[in-house]
Amino acid sequence: MDLGDQLKNLFPDHVPEDEPNKEKEKPPYWLQEDPIICKYEKRKGKPITILEGYNGADSDFKKLTKDLKTLLGVGGSFKNETILIQGDYRDKIMEFLKKKGFAVKRVGG
Repeated sequence: MDLGDQLKNLFPDHVPEDEPNKEKEKPPYWLQEDPIICKYEKRKGKPITILEGYNGADSDFKKLTKDLKTLLGVGGSFKNETILIQGDYRDKIMEFLKKKGFAVKRVGG
């Protein structure tokens, strides 16, 4: 007696689904047509990476900021519709955003 038969004995009214729902996965963030601008600055002698031009909802900003900080293992914040990441991580951030489906434009250096 295999597992399927045992489950049928325990739950005789249950009708198993043939295939799990394989719907297209919804992207975790709102994707936009315009590119996100990725630039580098030094503030008080410390390097930061700035992401501007994303016009999603605040919840999308927070999700994106959290995912970038987790990916890089650094601090950062979201203020005034810009994302600030501590350190110069333009290449890694741009690669991450391109994998997620965003258009990215590098500014400076």
